[in-house]
Amino acid sequence: MVMRRHHLKNSTHTGLYIIYTIILVIFCLASTSCHQQYGIYTPVEHSTQRYESLADLDIEQEETFNTEEYDHIVENTFKDTWQNPFSTFSIDVDNASYSNVRRYLSNNVMPPKDAVRTEEFINYFNYQYPSPTDGHPFATITEVAECPWNNKNKLVHIGIQGKRLDYETSTPSNLTFLIDVSGSMASPGKLPLVKKSIRLLLDKLDNRDKVSIVVYAGAAGLILPSTSLTQKQKILHALEKLDAGGSTAGSEGMRLAYKVNQEGFIEGGNNRVVLATDGDFNVGISSSGELVRIIREERRKGIYLTICGYGMGNYKDGRMEQISNAGNGNYFYIDSIREAEKVFGREMRANLFTIARDVKVQVEFNPKVVKAYRLLGYENRILASEDFNNDQKDAGELGAGHSVTALYEVIPAGSNQMVPKHSASRYQYSVANNTVDSNELMNIKLRYKPLEQDNSILIRHLVTMKDLSLAQSSDNFRFSAAAAGFAMLLRGSDHSGALTYDNVMDLARQSSDPADTDRQEFISLVRSAALLETN
Repeated sequence: MVMRRHHLKNSTHTGLYIIYTIILVIFCLASTSCHQQYGIYTPVEHSTQRYESLADLDIEQEETFNTEEYDHIVENTFKDTWQNPFSTFSIDVDNASYSNVRRYLSNNVMPPKDAVRTEEFINYFNYQYPSPTDGHPFATITEVAECPWNNKNKLVHIGIQGKRLDYETSTPSNLTFLIDVSGSMASPGKLPLVKKSIRLLLDKLDNRDKVSIVVYAGAAGLILPSTSLTQKQKILHALEKLDAGGSTAGSEGMRLAYKVNQEGFIEGGNNRVVLATDGDFNVGISSSGELVRIIREERRKGIYLTICGYGMGNYKDGRMEQISNAGNGNYFYIDSIREAEKVFGREMRANLFTIARDVKVQVEFNPKVVKAYRLLGYENRILASEDFNNDQKDAGELGAGHSVTALYEVIPAGSNQMVPKHSASRYQYSVANNTVDSNELMNIKLRYKPLEQDNSILIRHLVTMKDLSLAQSSDNFRFSAAAAGFAMLLRGSDHSGALTYDNVMDLARQSSDPADTDRQEFISLVRSAALLETN
């Protein structure tokens, strides 16, 4: 009997212990939840407090969802030349759209139509234009030939080639890497790929350059203050310690990164913040408009911005394009180690050095030769005609060795193709007697600001009508047309005519060197899209 009472007593103690343990676990879980939901830790506000590791930021992992976002694009239509003789736009050297679409097709999924920006497909590729020889920082190249998707029309190819620099004598760089280490960056295609990307760039820098590292998640912190490349191992060690977790306070990280870069500012040097993120800013100032205002304030101090997008599932494409434009910078999408090698290994040095600011293009078409025209892409870079001569109006920057390509589809005068136009003005004077009677097709005007000047310089380039067939055109002409055609098909363009994926592949094959891996990959992607759309 005594033994039974003793057994019951022990059982009671065991039961109470189990209940106590369960209550304790529930309390801990609730505390963690409150910590995550209400942000019990205090974020760093405009501080250069240094953290030895991400653990010091008290970051927790969080679940992510598929919330990718793309801004709606309204495709450019044909403009009647009598009523709209001028076409004005800012240059764009971004190419994130192409590599992001490649990610979709590589995963056997057709991309959203608004993920496709035609100009970024065209500008992804290297056209090896000749360098400038007239003292300006860039050269202008033009070509006119038959349009591949409508042989009654002409296609005008405009190429701009920036001068190439001798990096041995170029100015030093002060780079601040602003790295998103929130929970959404934990997957292998995000933070681990960011680290590999930065290592590729570090191999291209020299001992005159400086690097700092700022991270942000639920709070922003300084991992590495401005450090010379003579201490490369110290930089690599700081980079390797990064881990992902928590929500995303992107605006605080942005402010801190600019502050740190300003502290290491090199007068006359290349001062730049390099942001690596999936764009999912969900804590603090998260609207694109507010972020743009922050970046515009900082760029006036001479600090530019480069954005590298990573990952899938919650990728915010439109937001990153907007803020990169505001920061006088570039925007890339890194979908693989191969793209990381292209952007950070082969091209980033050129991307880091700006040679011309606020570069604008204005094309004036001759209505006696051109009935109507259409700019392919650049929908979010269109400027008002009067903005061309306004030096207060911001435009795109051109980097050392950068090239920019734009295509116009032109309907010749005398064509019976219907073109939409607005009603004639009662008071509009006729310009018929004032137009040029020659075979001048268009007058291209370009404006740019030298690095240390606020007044722009004007360049003019006349283009005459040519009667070249598509077969007589250059490889660059045909391949740029193939890139534009592919984008139009993916977007379901109303202007693609009878163009097919097979036509695009034929154009690309005819104009591609078998040793050019980027162009060969393009052909494979077109084939994949064709199969996905028909099966």
